Parts: sequence; C-alpha cells; structure tokens
Amino acid sequence: MMMKSLPSKALIIKINLVLLACFLIAYAAILLKPSTSVYHEYEASLVRCSLRECHHKGEGGIKMKAVLEERLMENEANAEKMMVKREKPNFFNKMGGEMKIGMVNMEGEDVTEWKVHGHIINVKFEKVSELFEWKDLFPEWIDEEEEMDGKECPEIPMPDFNSYKKYMDMIVVKLPCKYPQEGWGRDVFRLQVNLVAANLAVKRGKRSLKNGKMKLIFLSKCRPMVDMFRCEELKKKEGDWWYYEADMDKLAQKVSLPIGSCNLALPLWGKEINDVYDISNIESSTKIAREAYATVLHSSETYVCGAITLAQSLLRTGTKRDLILLLDNSISEPKREALIKAGWKLRFIKRIRNPRAEKNTYNEYNYSKFRLWQLTDYEKIIFIDADIIVLRNIDLLFHFPQMTATGNDASIFNSGIMVIEPSNCTFKMFMQRTEEIISYNGGDQGFLNEVFVWWHRLPRRVNFLKNFWSNNSNEVSVKNQLFGADPPKVYTIHYLGLKPWVCYRDYDCNWDIGDQRVYASDIAHETWWKLHDSMDVTLQKFCGLTKQRKIELEWDRKLAGKMGFKDEHWRINVTDPRRFT
Repeated sequence: MMMKSLPSKALIIKINLVLLACFLIAYAAILLKPSTSVYHEYEASLVRCSLRECHHKGEGGIKMKAVLEERLMENEANAEKMMVKREKPNFFNKMGGEMKIGMVNMEGEDVTEWKVHGHIINVKFEKVSELFEWKDLFPEWIDEEEEMDGKECPEIPMPDFNSYKKYMDMIVVKLPCKYPQEGWGRDVFRLQVNLVAANLAVKRGKRSLKNGKMKLIFLSKCRPMVDMFRCEELKKKEGDWWYYEADMDKLAQKVSLPIGSCNLALPLWGKEINDVYDISNIESSTKIAREAYATVLHSSETYVCGAITLAQSLLRTGTKRDLILLLDNSISEPKREALIKAGWKLRFIKRIRNPRAEKNTYNEYNYSKFRLWQLTDYEKIIFIDADIIVLRNIDLLFHFPQMTATGNDASIFNSGIMVIEPSNCTFKMFMQRTEEIISYNGGDQGFLNEVFVWWHRLPRRVNFLKNFWSNNSNEVSVKNQLFGADPPKVYTIHYLGLKPWVCYRDYDCNWDIGDQRVYASDIAHETWWKLHDSMDVTLQKFCGLTKQRKIELEWDRKLAGKMGFKDEHWRINVTDPRRFT
C-alpha cells in the first residue's frame, strides 16, 4: 500500500509545480501588459510631449525621448524594406549642377537617382501625434486679454535646424494628402510637413543670387498649402510633382507668426485705452509697395449708404491709403457720384455667380468678392465689409500677410475684415474650384475658409461683431460699454443683422424681430448715427428710407407689440424725420 502511494504523491507534486509555473508566467504577463487606461494615459502624454517638448526635460522626459528614438529607428528599418521607386520629374534633370538637397518626409522613397545630382540631407523630425486635432491649433475662442492662467497654445514638433550645418540648394518634400476625404485640408500632419519645409527653407535654404528665392519640389496629389507657398511661386507641375521658387522674405514673415489662431498674430495693446499696438517687431520685416482699403457693392443699392459711411469713417482715422470700391452696373449714376465724393475710387466689375446658390437668393453673386484678388496694382488690400465703421486707425494691418483676420465660429475666420494679397494666379485658382469647394454658409466666407485654412488671428476688437449670442447680462454690459466708449476702445464695429440705415434712428430695429434680437444694441446704433450726422448733408441724403422699407418697419413694430416683447421698443415714439419724407 505504501509503495503504491509514493508515485501518486510525486505526480501530484509535479502537476502542482507545472500549474504554479503557468500561473507565474500569466501573472507576469498581466503585470507587464499596460491596461487600456495606462495606454491612453501614455498616448495623451505623448501628445503633450509632442506639443511642449517635455521629452527633453527630467528623468521621465529622458525615458520618453528614448521611446521616441526607438520608434524612429524601427520606422527607418521598416522603410528600407518597402522602398518606392519613382521617376524624377523632367524639370529637375534640366537644373544641373552639384547640389545639396534636403529631403523631408521621404521615408519609403527610393532616392538613389537623386544622389547623382549631389549630396542628400535627410531631415528628421518627430511626427505629430494622431491625437493632435485641428481645433487644438484653431480654437473657437481664446483668452485674448489673458485674464486666465494656465492656458497654453500647443506646438508642432520641428526638426533641430541648428544640427544641419550645411545650407541646402533645394528641398524635396513628400506631402501627405487625404483628398477627397472630408476635412482633408485640415490635416495636422499635412500642416506639419508644410511648416517643416517652410522653416527649413528660411533657416537652412540657400537663396538664389539672381532673385533671392529658394527652390522647393513637392511630391503630392494635393497642392502645397497656398497659405505658405503662394500661387504665383509655382513654376512647373508634372504629374504629382510641384516645383516652387519661394520668396524668402514673404515666407520668413509667415513662419515668424504663430502656427495657429490659438495665439494672436498681433498681441493686444496695454490695458489703458490710449495704449496702442507695438509693431516695432514687424515694421522692419515688411516692405510694402502700394496698399489700399477696399469694399464691394453689387446686385443692388442697399449698401450704398453703408459704403459712404465706411469711407468717411476711414478718412476720419487719418489714413493716407487709397480707398477702392468695386461695383457693378446696378449702382446708379447719382449714387456713384456720392460714393466718389465720400472718398472712393471706383473700379467696375462683372459679377461672379456662385454656382451652388439658388436663383434670386442673397448669395447668388457673392463670389464677386473674388475680384479683389485682381487688384494687382496693389501689393496689399485690407477688405472691409460695407456694414462696418472704423473708429480707430488700422493701417498697422498692412504689415500682416494673407490671410489675416479675426475669428468667427469654430476654426474659421470672419471675412468682414481681412488682409489679402492680390494675385491673378490666386483669382484663377478660385474660379477653377468654385464647383469643387462646398461653402459651409453658401457664401464667400465659407469658400475662403476652405482655401486659406492656415490663417492668422487678429484681436476681436479689430472686427468687433455686434451680436449677443451668449445671451447673458454680463456680455451685454461689457459689449455695450465698448460700443459706446469715447475715446473708442474698439477699432471697428461690424453691424450684423438689420443695418442702422434701414432702421429708424430712434432705436435699433433688430429689437422688433424675434430671431434678430441677438443683434440689437441701441448704443451701437447710436454710435453709427453719430458718425452719420458728422457727414456732409449731401451724403446723408443717400441714407434715406424707401416707401417699401417704411411699410416693413411699421409692420415689424406691430408684430413686436403682438409678441409682447418686454423691452417695449415697439412703443417708442418715432421722431426720425425720414419717416415723414
């Protein structure tokens, strides 16, 4: 009995040892494998490190740097196994000469044939995290007055440019392209590669002795970003190859600005009313030939009064720039003469129809604004909508490049005031893409936001919108104080909703219409009428009310009374003399 039981115990011990070993292996695997939460925490830290370069700081930073370097080595090893061989563009073969060629994002490309033309310099950079979104760079709102602490603007990783001691004769870049995927134009990696190329050209590019320009060749199905590489700088295109000769002075100014709208291109002035912008850092970097302010009138005479008032407000600021008005034949001769007297130089245009607009709608011909890019006798244009008045001199905006504007909603800019650079090439590009581009609002603003996705943010006080969308008493109080400040605290007021000249001067008629009440401000209304009253009386008469408009105003007042709006603006006794003339 004893002899039979011994093997049984030995077997049990062996089985237990095997089970214990399996358990220890499984337990070790669980400990070594990161949980989902740990994984996401690591990814989030990778984004933060990518944006703030924290992988260069502290013990944890050293570990992160090691991880990133290991990933780069793995990527290089994999890339060597899967090389794509492409034919060089023919235009490159004609350039000749021994060159130093910088290669950006060309991993996976067989560049052996390029080596016969000179020395290849592979430019290394850390790819931006996939968790980095466009809205991180272009937020809907930023703390312009810096009243809150702790909010930082993210950064896009760039190469260590100082590590490249040799200056490059040419830069060759492979650009990512997700077209026609929705939102392809706002791909952060695409922006990063464009920025790497632009900064490399500025910091390590060898300018041509003939014209001071730098040679760049792009490989992509998508056009390089027109925000950086200007339309007229494209010299040749062959298949997916794009050859540019970039103006280094203009490109240097572009890359010196913030990489997104989460920082102001033009920081706010001091807290005191009379403190102005410090433009000493940008004045020396810009050489402007001819400059002008411009607006556009087409299809009707509704905005003639607004254009007259705009011109008068600009002249009151002391500007010496030309005032250019684009108009079509819908503007009658007497009103043309009034516009000239107000200060405008007239340029006649043919309207441009929006192919996606329905007939007889407000936006049917709003692509006529594209004609501004045909004003090529000027190097810079500041466009201003005719429903804006200028209260303080804004000539400093001419120091900024295209596209510079104030924010609107989400990641888009407001096209009511914008700095543009006229170019027939850009105009032709617009016309070629009118069928392709879908404007989010059916108008020019939506179209331009799809073309110029990388724009530079001006303070909201430069284009101060008359609206109260948040609908709280604090917003009303703050904005009305700004609308009525004397001396002015805002540089312009942009009159959204019903315009002052189509209301009685007694009060803002936006109060009388339910969905327009978010645009109502009697104080902003009064500011406009003060400017109107300062004009020559011969110009004031072009701000009259038509018989039809008077009927509409009275009808709106009656409806407001029936709706019982508690502010009771509809009860105000109208004394505006235009009501009776």
